Amino acid sequence: MKRIFLISAVLFNTLLASAQHTADPIDKKVDALIAKMTLEEKIGQMTQVTLAEIVQSGGDPAAPQIDMAKVREAITKYHVGSFLNVTAGATTRETWYKIISDIQKAAGEDRLKIPVIYGIDAMHGENYTIGSTLFPQEIGMAATFNPALAEREAAITAYEVRASYIPWNFSPVLDLGRNPLWPRIYETFGEDPYVAATMGAAIIKGYQGNDVGDKYHVAACLKHYLGYSFPLNGKDRTPAWIPDRYMREYFLPSFAEAVKDGAKSIMINSSEINGVPVHSSKYLLTDVLRGELHFKGIAVTDWQDIIYLHDRHHIAATQKDAVMIAVNAGVDMSMVPYDYSFCGYLDELVKEGKVPMSRINESVKRILRVKYELGLFEHPVGNPDDYPKFGSAEFSAVSLKAATESITLLKNNNNILPLKKDTKVLVTGPAANTMRALDGGWSYTWQGDLSDKFIPGKNTILKAIQQKIGKDNVDYQPGTTYYDATEIDAAVKAAKKADVIVLCLGEPSYAENVGNIDDLNLPAAQTQLANALAQTGKPIVLVMAEGRPRIITEAESKSTATLMTYLSGNEGGNALADILFGDANPSGKLPISYPRSANALVNYYRKNIENGNSDDAHGYNPLYEFGYGLSYTTFAYSNLHISSPSLKDGEMLTVTVDVKNTGSREGKESVLLYTSQLYASITPDFKRLRRFDKISLQPGETKTVTFRLSPKDISFINDQSQRVTEAGEFKIQIGDQVKSFNYITNTQPSRTGKL
Repeated sequence: MKRIFLISAVLFNTLLASAQHTADPIDKKVDALIAKMTLEEKIGQMTQVTLAEIVQSGGDPAAPQIDMAKVREAITKYHVGSFLNVTAGATTRETWYKIISDIQKAAGEDRLKIPVIYGIDAMHGENYTIGSTLFPQEIGMAATFNPALAEREAAITAYEVRASYIPWNFSPVLDLGRNPLWPRIYETFGEDPYVAATMGAAIIKGYQGNDVGDKYHVAACLKHYLGYSFPLNGKDRTPAWIPDRYMREYFLPSFAEAVKDGAKSIMINSSEINGVPVHSSKYLLTDVLRGELHFKGIAVTDWQDIIYLHDRHHIAATQKDAVMIAVNAGVDMSMVPYDYSFCGYLDELVKEGKVPMSRINESVKRILRVKYELGLFEHPVGNPDDYPKFGSAEFSAVSLKAATESITLLKNNNNILPLKKDTKVLVTGPAANTMRALDGGWSYTWQGDLSDKFIPGKNTILKAIQQKIGKDNVDYQPGTTYYDATEIDAAVKAAKKADVIVLCLGEPSYAENVGNIDDLNLPAAQTQLANALAQTGKPIVLVMAEGRPRIITEAESKSTATLMTYLSGNEGGNALADILFGDANPSGKLPISYPRSANALVNYYRKNIENGNSDDAHGYNPLYEFGYGLSYTTFAYSNLHISSPSLKDGEMLTVTVDVKNTGSREGKESVLLYTSQLYASITPDFKRLRRFDKISLQPGETKTVTFRLSPKDISFINDQSQRVTEAGEFKIQIGDQVKSFNYITNTQPSRTGKL
């Protein structure tokens, strides 16, 4: 009887699994469609081509027109399933409607009428549609420490991307911004894994909503899986050397959380790790991503990256070999993007038995499923009348709020800020009167170099200050360009007539490898300007508008107040003016460690031996530490309490702390909870952020903030790439409050898998 029961149980479970699979209507539709598809049609779904390949030659690049003969060739001959990108830069909603409509019209003429999925890099708002709402770049959003605000920003971005008739956004970036030399730091949520995972989850929820197929949401795309942001030499798309344990401890968690949150797609790291290009890594793309993280969505390459396996990485002797390696490793869609070579090579490889049909079917199922989930089969093009809030004042108000909460006050000697509105101000510096300094790259054009042309009605820092206190109270002298000391004497002369100098330094806009630098120091011309102005004896309010923390130690030593604006978006000038003159209270905190010296690049979760000792004057000593940021009010922490002096397997530890506004005005405070393990089998980090919450307090008001921690929250990756929690003493720190507890386990240590 037992044997009969076991056989029946196995049969029951098999039937149940089968019923669950067939009960999913999308799975049923996908399976039925795949059964009708030829090999060529399947390969076409795995192919992504850039817009430039299907537009009319010689037309207006600002208003590209589809060449119907070219798009029909792409779709009816090669059955291309996806297009992406822009031609010259941002265009109008009306042009986007025509582009997408023409593409979907051609798709409707193909045999199986499978709609195309169009993708765009809407990195901080729908940055490729004129009139859209641009927010702070991710590094600025991280400085808000406000996931609810990030979710709202993402929901607005999704609305405006869909209002451009595009359903797929190549965002968010979940790479860790650990090396300030790397030019894509501003696209990240900073250096901390927990911040990246938490803010990333909020962005994904905002993009995808509760129903990714409705007309106001888009499919998210996680970038760039995995380890892309930590090149050994700091240059974009150059080799990284990251041990597996280290990768799992710091770089994988943000992606693992995003997969759990249901992200529909993922873009692959363009570079290589330990000599293995990620596009060729079956270990990372199949074993880890599919096997461990259980990711079900689309894995798409970055620009030309299968081609680069041959051209750059030199691991494939031919382009055909490159296709074989990448597809067998786990790539679903190739961003080719300029031709149809991928189609021909993959067709040959399948027929030669070098790529199994099962791999093709896997990828096509994933792609078709996302297309069904997005509702593209029913509504391949949106309705222009459904988006009355596009570029609205309501959306701009959210952008202003985000910029205001991101700007970080780092120094305020003698409470010079806020300034009085009758103050005579000199505004100077290369970042003072250009929107490039506020928006950065991925703004209207790839490099963000035409922001001033696209948004003439938005306020630069100079214009916002003039609007705030009147032009009669404001003088302007550029002083320098970013790199050349051109008009320092004129700036010094003007400074002598001013009460305060607002000195705006930083970087011009850039994106990707164009932003590679060989020296993290602020360009010498800008430091020269700061030194010359300091000689006047007038107080300097230093404003850093930059995408990464350039070394400003000498210039910053001359300032009375210092603010970090990051790349704060179209409303960044207004937000800064509100803060400078007291109409807003700053609440941003650094999501990065701000280095003091160009070769002292240590993250806050350093090892104990990086702190230095009595014989070493070169330990951890940043200019400003991660999590630092001032307010115009003051906050006091007290009564840190933990629910138990010990934490055991299966239990939760409740942590509470009182935070009081001890100043004279309302303020917001990001409450950061760190833990430290005193001793462990792997050298423990000095401290790690485990929780945070942002609260608002009236003068004199006290709030109790509550956090809960599980054993997994204090775990780490051991030398066998296993996530473990080891017994021992731990310290909790919130503000200046510290408490200790012991973790006790019956198993030594408690293992919770590889994630």
